[in-house]
Amino acid sequence: MTDRYSRQILFAPIGKEGQKKLAESNAVVIGCGALGTVIATILVRAGVGKVRIIDRDFIEYHNLQRQVLFDEEDIKNELPKAVAAERHLRKVNSAIEIEGIVADVNFTNIEKLVRGADIILDGLDNLETRFLINDAALKLKIPWVYGGAISSFGMTMNIIPDKTPCLRCIHGNASSPSISLTCDTAGVVAPAPFITASIQSAEAMKILIGDEHITQDLISIDVWTEEIKRFKIKRRPDCPACGGKYEFLDAKFGTKTTSLCGQNAVQVLNPGIKHVSFEQLESQLKNVGKVSHNEFMLDFQVDSREMVVFPDGRAIVKNTADESLARGLYAKYIGA
Repeated sequence: MTDRYSRQILFAPIGKEGQKKLAESNAVVIGCGALGTVIATILVRAGVGKVRIIDRDFIEYHNLQRQVLFDEEDIKNELPKAVAAERHLRKVNSAIEIEGIVADVNFTNIEKLVRGADIILDGLDNLETRFLINDAALKLKIPWVYGGAISSFGMTMNIIPDKTPCLRCIHGNASSPSISLTCDTAGVVAPAPFITASIQSAEAMKILIGDEHITQDLISIDVWTEEIKRFKIKRRPDCPACGGKYEFLDAKFGTKTTSLCGQNAVQVLNPGIKHVSFEQLESQLKNVGKVSHNEFMLDFQVDSREMVVFPDGRAIVKNTADESLARGLYAKYIGA
C-alpha cells in the first residue's frame, strides 16, 4: 500500500519512517463539524492507522455549507455525523481502522473514549468541552491540538502535557461565564475552519512522527483579511490543570445543558440515564405528539417543539435557545 502514500513519503520530513509511525498511530477526533470533517479526512488520507471520530449531533442542511464529509442523502437518511463520517471515510481508505462513535463527550466518559490515543484533535464548537479535553489530555499525558473557527477567524495551538502551556493557561477563571461570539451571532465562512483544520492536521502529523518543528505558539488567522498572527503563550504558575487539579474532569464546572452552535437548539444531558429504549419511549409518547425512530435516534414533535433523543438518553431540543425550557421539556417527556 506504499503507492497510496507515495507522494507523502517523497516529502522529506515524513519519508518511509514517518509514514510507518503514522500507520502505527491512534488519533481521536472530538467533534465532526466543519473542523472535524476536514481533520478526519486529512488523517484518513494520510494513513494514520486508527482514527476515532466522536460526535453527538445529526446532520442538517446548513451543515453542508462547510462540513465536507456529508451530503443531502445523509440528511434524508437521518444519519448522525459520526456514522456518516465513518461510512464516507471507509470508502476513502479501507486499509486503516475508522470508528465513528455517536456520543456526547462529558466528564463521565471522556477518559474511556481517549485512553490509548496518541493524539486528540479538537473539532468542537464550545469551550467547556475543550476544557474537559484539556483535563483528560493532561491527566493521561496525551498531546492534543486545540482549534476553533468563527466568522472569518481561526485559531489553533498544540498542547503537549508537561511541555507547553495548556488551555487553562490562556483562559484565566474558567468558572466565570462570559459572552462571546458564536455561529448564531457572527456566522462562519468555510475557509476559516478549512484552513484552521488543515494546520491542526499538519501539527498532529508532526507530533505523531516526532518532528522537531512542532510549534508552541498560538496561531490566529483571518481568512478575509489574510492576516496571520503568532502569540507566545507562557505557562501560568497558578494554572490548576497544569498543577494536576482537573476541575472539569471532576465535574466542578460541568453543566447538563449546552446551547448548540448555529442551530437554535439546546442539548440536555442526564448522567443518571445510561440507556433509552426507543420502543418503550415511542409507546409512551405516541398519544402526546408525533414520534418516530430509527436505530440511531428518536424524533418527537409536540406543541411546536421538536426533540431528538439518542440511545444514551441525551436529547436535543430544537427551536429554542432557552436552557431552562429545554430542561423542563426533557423532564416532562423523557425523565427527571
